Amino acid sequence: MFFPQPTRGAAHPPRGWTLERVTISAADGTPLAGVLLFPARPASGPDARLPALLYFGGNAEEVTAHAPVVAEIYGQRAVLLVNYRGYGDSGGRPGEKALVADSLAVYDWAARRAELDAGRLCAHGRSLGTGVAVQLAAARPLKCVVLTSPFESLVAVGQSHMPWVPVGLLLRHRFDSLAHAPLQKVPALVLYGGADTIIPGEHSERLAAAWGGPLEKLRLERAGHNDIERDARYGAAIRAFLDRTL
Repeated sequence: MFFPQPTRGAAHPPRGWTLERVTISAADGTPLAGVLLFPARPASGPDARLPALLYFGGNAEEVTAHAPVVAEIYGQRAVLLVNYRGYGDSGGRPGEKALVADSLAVYDWAARRAELDAGRLCAHGRSLGTGVAVQLAAARPLKCVVLTSPFESLVAVGQSHMPWVPVGLLLRHRFDSLAHAPLQKVPALVLYGGADTIIPGEHSERLAAAWGGPLEKLRLERAGHNDIERDARYGAAIRAFLDRTL
């Protein structure tokens, strides 16, 4: 389930942006390492505090590698890329309870930053990270949520791939997003690939159908699980959604 990746070289911001290396202390003291990226912004005034995206990646992502493309995906908003424990330069070992608890620490850290607007924080989860983002949304007051290739639960995904295996009895890290989705009131954008064979589209559809708040949905017919961001409509849809909600 977890495939921790090392950091491969230094992260670089988009042209004109600034990058700050950060270390956040988890509730158990584990250091969580990542980067905080800022677009050009006024030094003072009502627009000085920026909305921010908190990104939670897939099970084999070293998230600081996305630093160069954050402007294309999110527009002129701050972006916080913090690796899961055990990934990149973060300490510890991954597990569902730890990752969800760590997401709360990341949110609380961002909410305290003077440069960021605590009332305009958005979580973006991808694949495994959607399970983290949904549980974060259940515990903290996010402004909106973006979910790329989400699923109702990892038990359901596992059973669809291996119907002959008692996945429900064996799976320890269940990421049951369906248990939280109906209670959500925050606006959400769901994006998924019509050619995704890892998390087939019906899993994303089931989560979208259960979402309790305003929901927008985009199916990219030719996109798979690992290439969905290559479709130009992907970044455009996220930026437009953030323009409306942030």
